[in-house]
Amino acid sequence: MGRVKKYGVVKVCKDVSGRITVSFLYDPQLVEKVKTIEGRKWHKDEKYWSFPDNDETLEKIIKAFEGEEIHIDPILQAKLPTHVIARHPEPVEGPKQSLHNFGDLRRELVSRKYSYKTVKGYLYYNRDFLNFTNKIYSDINDNDIKDYLLYLVEEKEAATSTLNQAINALKFYYGTMLKKKFLYEIKRPRKDKKLPVVLSKEEAAKILSSVENIKHKAILMLVYSAGLRVGEVVRLKPEDIDSKRMLIHVRGSKGRKDRYTLLSEKALNILREYWRKYKPAKWLFEGAKEGRYLSIRSVDKIFRNACDKAGIKKDVSVHTLRHSFATHLLEGGTDLRYIQELLGHAHSKTTEIYTHVSTKSLGKITSPLDTLNLNEGGDK
Repeated sequence: MGRVKKYGVVKVCKDVSGRITVSFLYDPQLVEKVKTIEGRKWHKDEKYWSFPDNDETLEKIIKAFEGEEIHIDPILQAKLPTHVIARHPEPVEGPKQSLHNFGDLRRELVSRKYSYKTVKGYLYYNRDFLNFTNKIYSDINDNDIKDYLLYLVEEKEAATSTLNQAINALKFYYGTMLKKKFLYEIKRPRKDKKLPVVLSKEEAAKILSSVENIKHKAILMLVYSAGLRVGEVVRLKPEDIDSKRMLIHVRGSKGRKDRYTLLSEKALNILREYWRKYKPAKWLFEGAKEGRYLSIRSVDKIFRNACDKAGIKKDVSVHTLRHSFATHLLEGGTDLRYIQELLGHAHSKTTEIYTHVSTKSLGKITSPLDTLNLNEGGDK
């Protein structure tokens, strides 16, 4: 069971990189409307337009499609002013459309100290699931869940990690909270065995050297030199930098765990220069709003600009610097167990992926073609 595609329906969602996306079946009039919005980017393969994720852009999208039928991701709806939501409510597609707001789910997740990202994801998938089924939550059965997962695979082309998060979200609500047992028959998809994209040392140097703004340079240098996640670097506080022990204290990271990682001499020198100029107070890298740290979205933009300036053509993100940190340490002879500790991986299996992208061993192997005695000049 899937949704019937309708012409004239504009879907406003978020993609994996956090940008706002606008999609619709081809309609010249809708194309003209989307072209009136600044900051747009067309994704040919995925067939959607994307925009930077901010409140101003979202309101411009809503205004551009005034009078059209718009489906807005519940996560994005939460960011809209009340008067905008009132003008563009989520369409009701049938008599059983649930108005359940999952306040009970939110309270349970928060009381168990789940991360903000997990809470947001679990609420999203449960709301999206009910919209898909067009049922009230008490009428849900296992076939509804199987149909929803099939919809995510076939229509949304969701990755394995996305499917697993959707399953986790549904199992938590219907299994853990509502005690429905049918959910435990749902099989998890096999994991994608994708290798991370890694920069060479030369490419990493080009990216870091291309950044002139001292604050931006300090951020990217810390991510690469310490193997930080982007969410970790923006949440650093000045007291987390231990220059005496040459360590960085990462607090409340993934899985609510603390850890220590390396503080590079070169990164420390840049940090000191940055400190003298900006004098940060609460957060090491403060955002535009007082008392707030720099957004992940801003760091993504900093990194993309640096890559463009450095001429990097690989499909990379800020997280690529973390992958490159681990791979370069492994190639330099650092034991995998130490790399696991520095990255904050709970299981060694997660860290072992870097053995598959490291050139340390592969570089010593000679291709059989290079052992052949070929007559390169051809027949004479």
